Amino acid sequence: MDTLVSLGVAASFAWSSYALFFGGAGDPGMRMPFSLVPTASDGVAHIYLEAAVGVPLFVLAGRFLETRARRGTGAALRALARLAAKEVSVRDGEGERLIPIQELRVGQVFVARPGERMATDGTVVEGSSAVDLSLVTGESEPVEVGPGTPVIGGAINAGGLLLVRATAVGADTQLSRITRLVTDAQAGKARAQRLADKAAGVFVPVVLTLAVTVLGFWLGAGAEPQAAITASVAVLVVACPCALGLATPTALMAATGRGAQLGVLVSGPQALEGLRHLDAVVLDKTGTLTSGHMSVARVTAVPGGLGEKELVRLAGAVEQGSEHPLGRALTAHARRTDPGESLPAVADFIALPGKGVRGRVAGRLIEVLAPDDELPPTLAQALSASETAARTPVVVRVDGATEALIEVGDVLRPGSYRAVERLRRLGVRPVLATGDREAPARAVAADLRIEEVHARCTPEDKAALVRELREQGYRVAVVGDGVNDAAALAGADLGIAMGTGTDVAIGAADVTLVRGDIETLADAVRLARSALGTIRVNLLWAFGYNVVTVPLAMVGLLNPMLAAAAMSVSSLLVVGNSLRLRAWQPSPTGPRPSRPAAPAARKPL
Repeated sequence: MDTLVSLGVAASFAWSSYALFFGGAGDPGMRMPFSLVPTASDGVAHIYLEAAVGVPLFVLAGRFLETRARRGTGAALRALARLAAKEVSVRDGEGERLIPIQELRVGQVFVARPGERMATDGTVVEGSSAVDLSLVTGESEPVEVGPGTPVIGGAINAGGLLLVRATAVGADTQLSRITRLVTDAQAGKARAQRLADKAAGVFVPVVLTLAVTVLGFWLGAGAEPQAAITASVAVLVVACPCALGLATPTALMAATGRGAQLGVLVSGPQALEGLRHLDAVVLDKTGTLTSGHMSVARVTAVPGGLGEKELVRLAGAVEQGSEHPLGRALTAHARRTDPGESLPAVADFIALPGKGVRGRVAGRLIEVLAPDDELPPTLAQALSASETAARTPVVVRVDGATEALIEVGDVLRPGSYRAVERLRRLGVRPVLATGDREAPARAVAADLRIEEVHARCTPEDKAALVRELREQGYRVAVVGDGVNDAAALAGADLGIAMGTGTDVAIGAADVTLVRGDIETLADAVRLARSALGTIRVNLLWAFGYNVVTVPLAMVGLLNPMLAAAAMSVSSLLVVGNSLRLRAWQPSPTGPRPSRPAAPAARKPL
């Protein structure tokens, strides 16, 4: 690109030197008028030293503004780099001491005080607090952590003192992987940029040929040498394809940086292009559309009884002595229902293998059992609905009277409803593929209005399904979080991993949803479409600019300085258009769409 400008400046200076010493421009009393367009000669060769100075001035001023603007597109990457801790307080047998972060090793326990960043990835061993993950994963709300909870390096400890055991250091941390992905994505080239590079490689020789042709034409037509040289120099300067070279990389940098801020990591420009053209997505169920762990889905209490809240409290209290997943889910739900109150103690606890548990709470005999045929009408209806949804029901009895039916299952993530609906509106066909049984899969599909369902899928079945959809002409993405999804992720046009999934799944994917929130998938598709739309506008402007200005320069209507100014302005317009992506906003999160059924289901125990 600089070849054209350099030749234009050299030609202006060479002609001016000739005119000054040999063409009469240096004679005493000689006057030359200043004009933005070439003027008729008065018989004396004019000098263009102002063009030799003005052209580099305009070009360098434009480059300076471009550099300042483009620096903003890497803001997300620099923000990630700033999250890395420089020093860390370590506790061991020698007490507490401050060491450089490079000396921290896996297994060591470090201290995270209120307001400090987590030095690296780890697991909390002591203390409880709220952790702000907004700068790392885009999660808007602080997350409560306690002993056994994993934390991410770079997150801010917003509450109490934490002791954390390091599980990854250096390049193995999630923050390092995020930074590496963003860096690789911004360094890559999309197909549009590769085409632009090829065009620029042909464009420069073509412009040089045009400049020589214009010079020869004007001289052959009898024009004065200075007019011919002026037109030739203007062609060289105005045709500099700077805007063409900036059209794609600036948009890609802005889009990938904005995606990182929103918790969407793309592995490169090809992944961004894949998101743009996506028209079918294969969704895993457990851990992707659903939470992946047992939760209370619905509580149905007998009218006129103790009430839902009290019955949940009693059931959670008696289940404190159980290690069964159902019991843990009930206890956790009871604590969430009334976080300000501790659960009462249980006495005479007995586990009944294959049936449930029994114990005394506040003097009452509380039983949480598998349902039998003797149920009140209200609970019998709830039991039928639970079986349809493939959830696991238990009944709560107080002093021998059946008071409630609680349904436990792998509930849908709150964002799954909106995610599937938004993908459908974007023209993307959702397909459910799961290794779970037919009934839970059908229940989830009915709740989300997914028409195509594939249950009991092995990893090989999922990979075969992807191949089949691609043979039908679909551009397929696979969303998953487990080892069993890795083959399908790698075989799809685009692999999308949940950030909460396994390293194998994340490694096989092209896009990672850092927060583990599938709703951001629709935002990723919209961002990719906006980015590639911006690239198309940039390329249209870059080519259109040359189509208009080069002919003007050829016929002698552009002064070299005016040509340099136009070239610089075109580059700034391209950069400015790309920078609009930095302010791109996802769709606002609205209320959950209504559905005919309640959240569904997981494998019964």
